[in-house]
Amino acid sequence: MDYKESLSYLESLNVFGSKLGLSRIERLVELLGHPERRYGTIHVTGTNGKGSVSAMTAAILTKSGLRTGLYTSPHLVSYTERFVIDGEQASEADFAAAIAAAKEAADKMLAEGLEQPTEFEVLTAAAFFYFARKHVDYAIVEVGLGGLLDSTNVITPEVAVVTNVAMEHADRCGGTLEGVAQHKAGIIKAGVPVVTAAEGMTLDVVRRKAEEEGADIFVLGEDFAVLPMKQAAGMIEFSSELLGIRAAHYALALGGAYQRRNAALAVMAAELLAGTHPSITHENIAAALRSAAWPGRFERFTLDGKRIIIDGAHNPAGAAALRESLDAAFADEARVLLIGILEDKDYRSMLKTLLRAGDRVVVTPPMSLRAGDPENLARAAREITADVEVVENAQAALERALSLTDERHILCAAGSLYLIGNLRCLLLERGARHDG
Repeated sequence: MDYKESLSYLESLNVFGSKLGLSRIERLVELLGHPERRYGTIHVTGTNGKGSVSAMTAAILTKSGLRTGLYTSPHLVSYTERFVIDGEQASEADFAAAIAAAKEAADKMLAEGLEQPTEFEVLTAAAFFYFARKHVDYAIVEVGLGGLLDSTNVITPEVAVVTNVAMEHADRCGGTLEGVAQHKAGIIKAGVPVVTAAEGMTLDVVRRKAEEEGADIFVLGEDFAVLPMKQAAGMIEFSSELLGIRAAHYALALGGAYQRRNAALAVMAAELLAGTHPSITHENIAAALRSAAWPGRFERFTLDGKRIIIDGAHNPAGAAALRESLDAAFADEARVLLIGILEDKDYRSMLKTLLRAGDRVVVTPPMSLRAGDPENLARAAREITADVEVVENAQAALERALSLTDERHILCAAGSLYLIGNLRCLLLERGARHDG
């Protein structure tokens, strides 16, 4: 199987949709010889920030001399982005070989009369296989959806991280915010420490599950804290009396005010491993956070003197985090927003959070069957600001948004990662440069 054939096979699995449950993945990894048991893991879930936390945690372990895999979803451009070791994406040949191994196991399941695994289950099993084949010491594993019944939940990690809990995917996670929290908390295993930034009722759910499992829980704002350093933009101060850390200062490569909390979670998770791995030092953590990359999250570019932000804010909590970051960095700037949101998201709430009266808005549909009619998004946007137009093609939409942007404006492209990945490629093809 070559790379093209592996993509065709994955595409063929889309007809099976998304099915929560562990029976298929459990048999799949069993037939592969349980590759997920051949290295340590850190399991990361949450409504927002789990990708950033995963990327920063992986960077810390890599900088500390530990060979580290990173499994995330979805990808922005290429499937190979989902399988990363020490910052390097899998080659197309290695990706195809891992998918071929997972397909062979899936075919055996069909021969046994079992149900066909889904695309995500095959990808997850292939990632576990790939990391074992490449002899990683650790794999940082990001949950796909929820946690309790997610395909990744066949691992027993050394640390579990629950970034936050907000209302998303409720139709598949219990129907209520409490139900969503219960699904997120489902990654907590007996005796495995938990790091979380959950708050209020959702924290109560996570804390209760940790108590049931006899797992120590470390809560942001209680057991560790993070503060911005006003005298230095992009710097944070991490502290934890519990760990004897009073004021550790770190510079963050990842932009956006929300990355402070994500960095604190990554640092805390890494510190919990430091007793076993003394190479996880303040110096290595600092070096990792200065260089960690996670494309499409408050990523800053310049193109022909125009300032551009792209951010995959694809739900209300993400929109709130993006608005906070925009207000902190560009409070007095006029804004052009290029937006594409999937129809099944709470786009009205997102727009009310993100848009200001007087903002210029260009709406374009993401490349997804779930994109819906962009006119619906435009009508909702016009309830907040009058200057809204629809451009059906992403490339043409980018051209239009750039034409509306001058030295007085910030151009912010936001919404679905299906759109953000496309726009990011278009910007780089035009010669856009990273800014800071």
